[in-house]
Amino acid sequence: MSAYMVAVCEITNPGPGLKEYSEKSARLSANYGGKYLVRSPNGDVKEGEQLSGKVTIISQFPSMEKLQEFYNDPEYQEVKKLREGTGNYEIAFYEGL
Repeated sequence: MSAYMVAVCEITNPGPGLKEYSEKSARLSANYGGKYLVRSPNGDVKEGEQLSGKVTIISQFPSMEKLQEFYNDPEYQEVKKLREGTGNYEIAFYEGL
């Protein structure tokens, strides 16, 4: 069963580390079968204000196990440091239907 990672990101201090993080994390997630379904700062928010001005990312993985393996990969944990100080990140994992 597919699993999904949803990230809502408020970028407050973009810089070269964030670009490097994006490139490296995309390559690493692909190693676990991950692919982006949504990666956009331009969502059409219909209700509420919490998503306005934020980047939303939705990634699909073949299973929750693969998603957890990606997130816990020591290499990803190192890459994740590249985005420190660039904004506020809310990340959640969901099982597909």
